[in-house]
Amino acid sequence: MSTMPAPAPFTADDYRARMARAAQTAADAGLAGVLVAPGPDLVYLTGYQPTAITERLTTLVLAAGQEPFLVVPTLEAPDAAQAAGAGALTLRAWTDGKDPYAVTAPLLDVDGRFGVSDNAWAMHLLGFQRELPGTSYVSLTQALPMLRAVKDEHELARLESAGAAADEAYQEIVGVRFEGRKETEVAADLAALLLRYGHSQVDFTVVGSGPNGANPHHEAGDRTIERGDMVVLDFGGLKYGYGSDTTRTVHVGKPSSEEQRVHDVVRAAQQAGFEAVKPGVACQDIDRAARAVIEEAGYGEYFIHRTGHGIGVTTHEPPYMIEGEEQPLVPGMCFSIEPGIYLPGRFGVRIEDIVTVTDDGCRRLNNTDRAMAIVE
Repeated sequence: MSTMPAPAPFTADDYRARMARAAQTAADAGLAGVLVAPGPDLVYLTGYQPTAITERLTTLVLAAGQEPFLVVPTLEAPDAAQAAGAGALTLRAWTDGKDPYAVTAPLLDVDGRFGVSDNAWAMHLLGFQRELPGTSYVSLTQALPMLRAVKDEHELARLESAGAAADEAYQEIVGVRFEGRKETEVAADLAALLLRYGHSQVDFTVVGSGPNGANPHHEAGDRTIERGDMVVLDFGGLKYGYGSDTTRTVHVGKPSSEEQRVHDVVRAAQQAGFEAVKPGVACQDIDRAARAVIEEAGYGEYFIHRTGHGIGVTTHEPPYMIEGEEQPLVPGMCFSIEPGIYLPGRFGVRIEDIVTVTDDGCRRLNNTDRAMAIVE
């Protein structure tokens, strides 16, 4: 079991700084403000996560030069007032039978353009448009893609702890029986291990054996794992509110020379992606570095996804390591490097670590052996 100490809770001052930064970043981008619905952005900015997300409007209103307001249904106001960031904002409650958009409208620029969290309900956005026809809206991923991308030391500690817990789960799973068991059984073992090592939530446990491994997002199924199978293990979730996500590819018994070669190519590609990371480098250059190794080995057409994605309060978020993404890397960014080769109908290989950009390069948050493990 990990001996890493639990990180200190985020404070109202932490959330106050995040909200102020979001409001100023929005202003710098030419926006009148930001409207944040329940979901990852609201948790990141305020620490508030409603126990149930319903049709009743809840929205955080941020604008430069204006105090933050959280508009909530009256029956949920007591819970909102207990959120870690509640001391850094003003609650504005509305009661059933009242128009929540009319309650919110005085907080908004009647002709403003606002960034809206991606998971906002369409009915709520349409309600704002009806109440304030002069306003316009753009998704936060489009307008402020780097809002959560750069992690501070306290966020990094959480990601490091989550990565270490996933590593411990992997170190145990390679000791369980694979041959003769269903993928779903191994996936259940992985989920139990993540929870044992401190995860509060398991988001995915991909177990892709034999030909199923050629599907990058194969859900664990009823296929019985056989001797001679390559098995892709991709798993993760949330610990202390921050994500883990790691992939290793193991083999049941001794691999063939071709299987070993493909694994060696993916391992070299993953290392090339890692070595390419440093401040100022464009995200797409990480993809290019990893992809070049696979293409040179003759497997380019079988690397069918981006090289990586950001991670934080969700397991997938900007920035993305993909061709065309020119966003420069900044110290504190955290993302996956996960090249793969997928041979349809035969097998697949993927190796994935979460890394963080440092002042002069890169540091891995997953540190288990990247060599092919032989399992029984």
